[in-house]
Amino acid sequence: MNRTLYTLLFHLGLPLVALRLYLRSRKAPAYAKRIGERFAINLPAMRKGGIWVHAVSVGESIAAAPMIRALLQAYPQLPITITCMTPTGSERVQAMFANEPRIQHCYLPYDLPWAAGRFLDHVQPKLAVIMETELWPNHIHQCAKRAIPVALANARLSERSARGYARFAKLTRPMLAEMSLIAVQTETEAQRFRQLGARPESVQVTGSIKFDLRIDEQLLPRARLLREQWQATQRPLWIAASTHEGEDEVILAAHRQLLEHHADALLILVPRHPERFNSVFELCAAQFPTIRRSSGDPVGVDTAVMLGDTMGELLFLYALADIAFVGGSLVPNGGHNLLEPAALSLPVISGPHLFNFLEIATMLRDAGALQEVDDAQGLAAAIRRLIELPQDARRMGEAGRAVMKANQGALQRLLEGLGRLL
Repeated sequence: MNRTLYTLLFHLGLPLVALRLYLRSRKAPAYAKRIGERFAINLPAMRKGGIWVHAVSVGESIAAAPMIRALLQAYPQLPITITCMTPTGSERVQAMFANEPRIQHCYLPYDLPWAAGRFLDHVQPKLAVIMETELWPNHIHQCAKRAIPVALANARLSERSARGYARFAKLTRPMLAEMSLIAVQTETEAQRFRQLGARPESVQVTGSIKFDLRIDEQLLPRARLLREQWQATQRPLWIAASTHEGEDEVILAAHRQLLEHHADALLILVPRHPERFNSVFELCAAQFPTIRRSSGDPVGVDTAVMLGDTMGELLFLYALADIAFVGGSLVPNGGHNLLEPAALSLPVISGPHLFNFLEIATMLRDAGALQEVDDAQGLAAAIRRLIELPQDARRMGEAGRAVMKANQGALQRLLEGLGRLL
């Protein structure tokens, strides 16, 4: 498949795109809003000539935030336009940069040549920065036509994804060849990009900027204070974060087993997607005394589960906990960011499906900071061991923090690469 055929198929598939938006809007009504932006129609007024950063959803937006703040500081004369594809990503962008007048935001138009071209003519960026591996052939080609350098930041490419791209070599090889910088996390991924057609001189190993996470010094004191207010400083408190459909039942089963040995244990359960908040709350409330974080109600002595149903609070919820389970890993989703709890010196537990974070998972596992489990029984046993052997929990947490410190510096290397393009 070449780009012409890809574009034709995309046009033919627009009715399916519309149907997908409609179906998503039934669960998350925000998908029915700002549809014009997805076709580069009714875009908000924007200052031209700055930097365009694309972060597809919440995770990429959070990962991009330190880079964006560094770019704001390094280039005070330039506006920065941030695009995403999801309402939750949009909410996160607007919340993170609400007080920064140089930040502009809209949805990224679909990857149609005329929509991509209209968007670029509206924004006229000096540089395009795409987070991780959100590659759109027409957007990248329209940038190349306008001599706009394109950088792929914090790029990752699993073996499975590389095989997928290789099946469409006539589409992906020219696209990668048009990119000016591919800043990858590991040498293994660098080699995959080169084999797929990226120019060797454009591929640079910078490491993962997720290691450069900075923790607000007030975060842990705020968390300790809230636990004191809950009278829960002595209660075992664990968090299951970024969970996907199919995982919540396993986590609640593990919590039920844990309560047989530690009757005062408290679970904070945080679904990955806001549209699942209500259904997961009902699932929890049917089995345990449950409160919602968004209600503002304090945790009581009888509370067994708190549903984390707020946006932008995940780090704070991690800070409340003694032990962290990171979701998207008991189901074949590839896992989520293991480094956020590690940065807070928490022992980290996950399921076996970590193909999106293989290198980071290997580092943490080799350091003794990560334990993988397969099912509810294994999860309950792991949590119970860390409660009953606090020295093991402390050792795991310290090991994870050490891995974080040893691998920092990727953000500075990325900024230097972007600076050369500007």
